[in-house]
Amino acid sequence: MNAQLPQMLAARLAGPLPGPMVGTRFEPCPPHGRHYDRIPAGARQSAVLALIYPYQQQWYVPLTGRPAHLPDHPGQICLPGGAMEPGESSAQAAVREFCEELGGRDVPIELAGRLSPIYVQASNFRIDPWVGFAPRRPAWSPSVEEVESILEIPLSHLVNPANFGSHLRQLSGQTYSAPHFAWQSRRIWGATCMILGELVTVLEGLV
Repeated sequence: MNAQLPQMLAARLAGPLPGPMVGTRFEPCPPHGRHYDRIPAGARQSAVLALIYPYQQQWYVPLTGRPAHLPDHPGQICLPGGAMEPGESSAQAAVREFCEELGGRDVPIELAGRLSPIYVQASNFRIDPWVGFAPRRPAWSPSVEEVESILEIPLSHLVNPANFGSHLRQLSGQTYSAPHFAWQSRRIWGATCMILGELVTVLEGLV
């Protein structure tokens, strides 16, 4: 485990970013009119948090399985987050939503920086992805309304190309290839895959 990861990753996030991974192996192909890097003026503002913490001699990041009853992206695997409230910054929203969904108020969260904003056409959300660190594994207290399951994934698993693949999906009757990170029996695809794809790119050589 690289003990200097928080400082090294913060330095990389402060520099030029690779962008929202349009045209890379992390983007659905063909995109069928979806433009993840074109954010319309009327997009709803939201933020997510990739919280990295040490556990069992590895760095981990938690994702959430969303319940099937939610109006936006039901049943999918996502980074914890949600819509910004009036007067709130995206950084504040990312931390607040994380704590509301997963708990974690027992650990201090230090934000290392932000990844590239990404637009999700299906829900009309602009997502600001933040990366943060905690000194230890949080005590989880998931919201039963918003979280069906917690997926704690080692960063070493995400950066391993053997755990990356794709599957076919349908959109408005058209077939496309959806890249995904595989974790146990689950597939992490869509905008979350693209956000994690940028994180993996920025992490190159650090994990």
